[in-house]
Amino acid sequence: MNAALHPHRAADPTCALQIRGLRKHFDGFTLDGIDLDVPRGYVVGLVGANGSGKTTTIGAAIGTVVPDEGHIAMPPMDRVGVVLDTPYFLRSWTPLAIEKAVRPFYPAWSGDRYRSLLTRLGVPTDTRLKDMSRGTGMKLQMAVALAHEPTLLVLDEPTSGLDPLARDEFIDLVAEFMQEESRAVLFSTHITSDLERIADYVAVLDRGRLLTSAPTPDLLADYRLVGGGPDDLTDAMRASIYGLREHGAGFEGLALAHEADGWRGGLVREQPTLEQIVVGIARGRRS
Repeated sequence: MNAALHPHRAADPTCALQIRGLRKHFDGFTLDGIDLDVPRGYVVGLVGANGSGKTTTIGAAIGTVVPDEGHIAMPPMDRVGVVLDTPYFLRSWTPLAIEKAVRPFYPAWSGDRYRSLLTRLGVPTDTRLKDMSRGTGMKLQMAVALAHEPTLLVLDEPTSGLDPLARDEFIDLVAEFMQEESRAVLFSTHITSDLERIADYVAVLDRGRLLTSAPTPDLLADYRLVGGGPDDLTDAMRASIYGLREHGAGFEGLALAHEADGWRGGLVREQPTLEQIVVGIARGRRS
């Protein structure tokens, strides 16, 4: 029996989602042995460049991707709210038609909650999905996801296509959802500034491998942006720096803090943003 297609409650009661040894091979890409925990009471951000494996990992968790190997433990799907980067409803449906179609699958569905969310998010109830903007379609998915009292939210690029105000409202909804400590969120996005606001942990994927999973403050503290003049760059530094850029005035790049803090010379060291960490890791290092 495939664990991703037939999810069950996690063996560890402190986790809403556990992924162990997840592998999936496609032509030109392999998701290679992913281990990931989403503890109850926490938001876990999943980041990485396009093609790093974020959507494949989420697809395996919710059953839209059949893994080659691995184990996934999570709540029953009627207790999981899902928002994907593209709405998964028939494009001819209106929000009211969507409610009629999905309500029988969710014993805890609340029509009042659903309509309240639609109003709050500015989603018209009589407009077909195909006539909605991308941002409105994402808001519609969020209304559906929250209308049946899930214990786990799985969000794949949920703020893509939203303007800054709508993104702010979306993050507020996630924060409200997390007011109950038994709930959890897996939040995949390329808009890393959203994760810096809301994520307790960040997991970094690169080319199908999980490079690190750590509390957000710890991850930010583990790296340095380093820059210096041409004479400051040694061969050892050149091999260690992620996303190294060399130019006439010198160099710049991302390095592990324990390495960068020990380098000598007139270097400039700065705290990177989460986005700078992800970009640097994606560019790789010459070693």
